[in-house]
Amino acid sequence: MSELFDLPSDLQNSYFGLVALHLREALIPVLAGLLVALPVAQLCVRVRWLYAPVLWVTTVLYAIPSIAFCVILIDYTGLSELTVMIPLAVYSLVVLVPAIVDGVRSVPQETLAAATAMGFGPVRRYVQVQLPIAAPAIIAGLRVASVSSVSLVSIGMLIGNEGALGNLLNSGLIYNQPRLIWLSVVGTAVLALLVDAALIGLRVLLTPWMPRATRKSARTLAVKEAAR
Repeated sequence: MSELFDLPSDLQNSYFGLVALHLREALIPVLAGLLVALPVAQLCVRVRWLYAPVLWVTTVLYAIPSIAFCVILIDYTGLSELTVMIPLAVYSLVVLVPAIVDGVRSVPQETLAAATAMGFGPVRRYVQVQLPIAAPAIIAGLRVASVSSVSLVSIGMLIGNEGALGNLLNSGLIYNQPRLIWLSVVGTAVLALLVDAALIGLRVLLTPWMPRATRKSARTLAVKEAAR
């Protein structure tokens, strides 16, 4: 079994070391994108005409091919992790900004009025009222952005071997070892599923009322159908 995870010495890492590196290169950009998207989305909510231009800019940036984006950055950030992570952070904005805007806009006006009447300022109302209610929509956006980021990290194999598990794919092609290719492909897929499952668990923890409501609705519907 240990032979399955034996890697060429030029990778200078163990298999699980590459897994940890892959997670770091994938999730840090999503976190950075979230930190940028939160204030930008709130600005779009408060200044409605700004939403369309912001969405247009993020969409145009998302349309830039990832390899081309990395090549442009090489002159500024070199052959480093940063060259791979910056495009991933930018790409996450096209998912996170609309998710946050839609989630925040879904907050009932009565709730906002009650928070204002309690003395909540704009920042406190956004952090303590709007974001918690918008959590399901935000986490849905995070799920898409995170899974996409996990899959795109592999392009770093073309940028100074900064592709983590993607480096295995490159080595498998060079050394004609299908085992390394499978380790790369399956490992990346499993990581994406695990990250998605972790975010679902986070959503359940942050919004415990949602699963209960869903189950209750399902039971109510079943009772009504039985009554018919």
